Amino acid sequence: MPNCLDTSSVLEVLQPVQDPELNKSLVDLNMIRNVAIADGNVSFTLVLTTPACPLRQFIVDECERAVKTLPDVKTVSVDVTAETPQQKALPDRTGIDGVKNILAISSGKGGVGKSTVAVNVAVALAQAGAKVGLIDADIYGPNAPMMLGLEGAKVTVRQSGAQEVLEPAFNHGVKLVSMGFLIDKDQPVIWRGPMLNGVIRQFLYQVQWGDLDYLIVDMPPGTGDAQLTLAQAVPMAGAVIVTTPQSVALLDSRRGLKMFQQLGVPVLGIVENMSYFIPPDMPDKQYDIFGSAGGEKTANELQVPLLGCIPLEISLREGGDRGIPIVLAAPESASAKALTAIAERIAGRVSVAALA
Repeated sequence: MPNCLDTSSVLEVLQPVQDPELNKSLVDLNMIRNVAIADGNVSFTLVLTTPACPLRQFIVDECERAVKTLPDVKTVSVDVTAETPQQKALPDRTGIDGVKNILAISSGKGGVGKSTVAVNVAVALAQAGAKVGLIDADIYGPNAPMMLGLEGAKVTVRQSGAQEVLEPAFNHGVKLVSMGFLIDKDQPVIWRGPMLNGVIRQFLYQVQWGDLDYLIVDMPPGTGDAQLTLAQAVPMAGAVIVTTPQSVALLDSRRGLKMFQQLGVPVLGIVENMSYFIPPDMPDKQYDIFGSAGGEKTANELQVPLLGCIPLEISLREGGDRGIPIVLAAPESASAKALTAIAERIAGRVSVAALA
């Protein structure tokens, strides 16, 4: 053990402390910075790879424990911040200036709560301190404006050189673009594939996104033009597949998952929504309305992580209808806790992939 208290000795005792997800030394990863020592008081900055790090307190505790083994240490102060890593570039796909990671939230079929997951994950990441954008790529059924409390909002269209640029709407810490901002409430979108392809590319490249840690894309259900356009246009950090426990949903989710794998997009994992029902008047009971353990079984069979299971609660539906996502409206509810944990796991897997 070092017998003097200086910057070198602090870094030396911190050398064995690892990032639990990356399994590498915090010192080697340059996550320990700005070490300062004054009269036995040691302070330094811990730079995490995501503001939504689920193991934040564990890492801080490990650092404090290590530094306190040094002689003459009176106090240890850790200032925690985050720098989200940039996803690796791909030679055949064009990134978006200022956007570090692009994630797809997708499903094999409609009605499984994909948009609910996308909106709540986006808000949870923003609440953790990340800069987040959301593309509502469900052109035929744009629901994200209502769920984010932006129904009736309009995006600003301005001219930038030879092309038009959209200013995204903003609420709950999330920037949003959606077809819902560009059409009347009851207006159907009756388009063929090429027009769909064009508007998705516009949402990617002709929006003033600014600097974002995460750009989440709420995909339409299925394995069609929107998925193909996104996967071939931009380098993606990964895709998340949303399903319910019932067999018909799992069957379609497997097809959606395999599609992303065939297109070279990493699958970050499966989210099982509507895992069980919690009656509001009997919060200690739960009922497996749509079956049980289907997501876990599918994840094991396809060798991808199960990112989490979300219960079916009335407050979850109410939050979407009122435009206040459940992670904000009732953060202590079972569904909000599940969604927050899922957001943290997604962020962790993105960081691991970017730094691998």
